[in-house]
Amino acid sequence: MDILDLIDRLEQMAGDARRLPVGGGAVMSRQRLLDLVDRMRVAVPKEVYDAREMLERRDEVLLAAQEEAGRLLAQAQAEVEARLTETEVVKAAEEQAAARLDDAQEVSRAQMREADVYALQTLKRLQEELEGFLAMVQRGSETLERRAVDHSG
Repeated sequence: MDILDLIDRLEQMAGDARRLPVGGGAVMSRQRLLDLVDRMRVAVPKEVYDAREMLERRDEVLLAAQEEAGRLLAQAQAEVEARLTETEVVKAAEEQAAARLDDAQEVSRAQMREADVYALQTLKRLQEELEGFLAMVQRGSETLERRAVDHSG
């Protein structure tokens, strides 16, 4: 039986009860009434008891929910701060890497200029030495040609 049927039976019991001559009271079997009340308790849906318990624990549940919300908010804030810090670290690292790259490129250009100057100086010395050797070879050839002409004639 569901609770509504039991309420109808209680109403019928009250209607069938003998009326007292004085006042609006009625007489009904105490045992039948208590049995019906017990059946009504058993027939009350579990959700009603759960709701009653929830209402009784409302403040406790609300406090737990607020604590959980506070914990989640703190966790979210910590995560945001960590990501911001991480972003700042990455940005600083990128800036430092860019600065080092610029420095490395400048050093590289300076070394290239120095290498070019050194190579040019070395080539000019080599050219001077070769010109000196060439002049010596030419003088030696001329000397040998004159000797050859003097011996032949």
